[in-house]
Amino acid sequence: MARESELGLADPPIREVATLHIVSVVFALCAAFSNAVATVLQRKAALTVPSSQGLRAGLILDLLRRPVWLAGITAVIAAAVCQAVALATGPLTIVQPLFVLELPLTLIVASLLLQRNLSSTGWLAVAGVVAGLAVALAAAAPSGNRTHVPLDRWIPALAVCMGLVFALAVAALRRRQGRARAAALGAATAISYAVTAALMKAATHILDDDGLAGFFSAWQTYAFAATGVCALFLLENAMQAGPLVASQPALTLGDALVSLALGITLYEEEIRSGWWVLPQLLGVAAIAAGVFALARIPLTQAVVAPDEERQET
Repeated sequence: MARESELGLADPPIREVATLHIVSVVFALCAAFSNAVATVLQRKAALTVPSSQGLRAGLILDLLRRPVWLAGITAVIAAAVCQAVALATGPLTIVQPLFVLELPLTLIVASLLLQRNLSSTGWLAVAGVVAGLAVALAAAAPSGNRTHVPLDRWIPALAVCMGLVFALAVAALRRRQGRARAAALGAATAISYAVTAALMKAATHILDDDGLAGFFSAWQTYAFAATGVCALFLLENAMQAGPLVASQPALTLGDALVSLALGITLYEEEIRSGWWVLPQLLGVAAIAAGVFALARIPLTQAVVAPDEERQET
């Protein structure tokens, strides 16, 4: 029994599990909102610095001198704290899919900052994303909250994910600035964020079990910090590479799907199968339709670079 508790395999009381899931959902929603605010602020800041054809390391130094970007980073930090709490109290397969709400929240925040109303089409798309997410999660009913992942599972998962990130970054560099380049970098960012979340979950459980000493001596702590910095770097370049309409859908959908795969393969989390797959697919289809509809509305065009036409391929 002690070994089961260490691995996070012992079944806690149903009421306790339900309470923890509520906590994780609330904090995941707070993290999604903070990330939405950060996206709008960082996008505004990214448009004020010189663009380049390569992945420019000096981009971060330029952005550090922009107060709007620093405000965005504050929102990023708040989102990270909320995400850590959510991951510590709930499965990866519940927490990360909720970040699908970042895109509709981003546009709602943008509409407030730009003092423009979201169109009826936009609100319908928002409703589609929310309804699709609710249906998909209800049908999937993710369960399990393993707290320990052996190294022999981490190695292939990290190798595959980082290999995909590298391949997408190389593919982006071979493209001129525009939608294709932004989409590739957005997908690379999504994978990096999903890996960061998986590593963060492991680190938060280490902190809970072993305290600060264990936390700062665990490789997962430094790995999630490194992948988080990588994700931020890729995100900033994705924002500069092309319109938000190209990068945000790849980021939104990619993060959820890769996180789902990592939750199942690394943490042995489970989702319902059989006929439940049908409503899950319908939910995913509704989410995808809503995301792409939101990406095409006029308000989205107001958030992208003013020289979008010059950047198109």
